Amino acid sequence: MLANFLLAIINVASALLSLYFWVVIISALISWINPDPYNPIVRVIRNLTEPVFQRVRMWLPFTRWGGIDFSPIVVLIAIEFTRMFVIQSLRQIAVGM
Repeated sequence: MLANFLLAIINVASALLSLYFWVVIISALISWINPDPYNPIVRVIRNLTEPVFQRVRMWLPFTRWGGIDFSPIVVLIAIEFTRMFVIQSLRQIAVGM
């Protein structure tokens, strides 16, 4: 029973990470076209991603280089690492229970 509960939590976490992965990609694409900042969809995407990008910029100041912001790439790499290592490790622990 505990293993099923843990697997359910892991699956939800994996789905949320996948969703956030796409939100980060959309945010990066939106930054290229500079849309209306008052558009509700643009505001939601910015509100979901900018706090994370700001932290990455604070911790790794070299992410802005030559006028290009590489913080979305760092976030995408962190998401993929979390999905590949942490989620898979937790899934193996749950299956072994």
